[in-house]
Amino acid sequence: MLTAGSGTGSGDAAARGAIRRNNVSVVLRHLRRGARSRTEISRDLGLPNSTVSKLVGELVELGLVTDDERRRAGGIGRPHQAVALRTGARCGLGVEISVNYIRVIALDLPGGVVLDDRAPVEHDRRDHHATLDLAADLVAAALTALRATGTAVTGVTVATPGHVDRDTGVVRLATNLGWSDVPVAAELADRLGPDAPPVRVDNDARLGTVAEHRVAHVPSLLYLTGEVGVAGGIVVDDTLVLGAAHAAGELGHMPLDPRGAVCPCGQRGCFETMVGLGTFLSYAADATDPLRDQHRDLEERLALGTARAAAGDARTIRAIDRIAADLGLGLGLLVNVLDPAVVVLGGYFSHLGEALLSRVRAEVTGRVLAPHAGGCDVRLSRLGFTAAARGAAETVLDDVFTDPASFAVPIP
Repeated sequence: MLTAGSGTGSGDAAARGAIRRNNVSVVLRHLRRGARSRTEISRDLGLPNSTVSKLVGELVELGLVTDDERRRAGGIGRPHQAVALRTGARCGLGVEISVNYIRVIALDLPGGVVLDDRAPVEHDRRDHHATLDLAADLVAAALTALRATGTAVTGVTVATPGHVDRDTGVVRLATNLGWSDVPVAAELADRLGPDAPPVRVDNDARLGTVAEHRVAHVPSLLYLTGEVGVAGGIVVDDTLVLGAAHAAGELGHMPLDPRGAVCPCGQRGCFETMVGLGTFLSYAADATDPLRDQHRDLEERLALGTARAAAGDARTIRAIDRIAADLGLGLGLLVNVLDPAVVVLGGYFSHLGEALLSRVRAEVTGRVLAPHAGGCDVRLSRLGFTAAARGAAETVLDDVFTDPASFAVPIP
């Protein structure tokens, strides 16, 4: 929100400084939508041209924006000098710790991926130390590479499954990792050393929801991601729903079948047991099949599965149909309750493509009471397995957009 004030006195100078600081932030956040000329910024935000010029000048001095003279109004005529977020100046680092891999992604201010690294991992459910050792190695290598290019790293956010205490950086319970009360933020910071940027921790599905919401450009959204576990997030009126205990989004633990399989959480017949990755793989292949070889890259195995389906393999097609039917059951309940504009299917669901999507859409339409599913659009994620790490990096950058003056970067 833009603010304005006037007056005299010692307190007024501080108030005017706070107003200016806020307005600098508003302009920077506005540029997150894309490059704008100073005139367009003035028109969009309702500020005088002179004020916008001063605010943009401050952002240029902070090293966060740059002028781009290539832009032309209507594509013809005299070039208009546009203001754009500066690429490569400052980035946020997102780390996802999954059952199958650790991924590190760095995003710069315009949202471009400047680094993407991934390593497979096999978790020892009795000991988290080896996993955090690997995560620290990947983060340290990323920090070295980014600093070598002159990119300043604002912070690190780690995405993990399960219930996370964001204030303390402790993973309270992650059943699929076998973790309980693991101080991830503190242990990772210790491994990285005193020169490392701040480290935070949050739930992976919640962070994936942040990334998907920014891609979807809709005010209400339901995100469901599938891997070994199944979880998601809910956005209402452009606001991520956290819940009273900041534990909203455990969609995989809806008990849908009282006679179903026992879930790692201890309940029977959870949504996760019906549509999780392990269930799909068991439907699609025997234990000795390469599709179920945990030593092979997960995305390669999923590509093998989709290739089989495209070639008409009956068992794979039946497996996808069965997952789609159970997905439709759970999503039908959720859409009836939440009425989202969009449902995004991420994780391994997104890798199964149209073979899954068309069946899920039909199931949801048949189960939602509102005509035509209330206009809800079920779609596949474009971010896939990168969503959680991207969302983690986005939340780091939010600090810059909230208070740009605290994040000046050198201008080469």
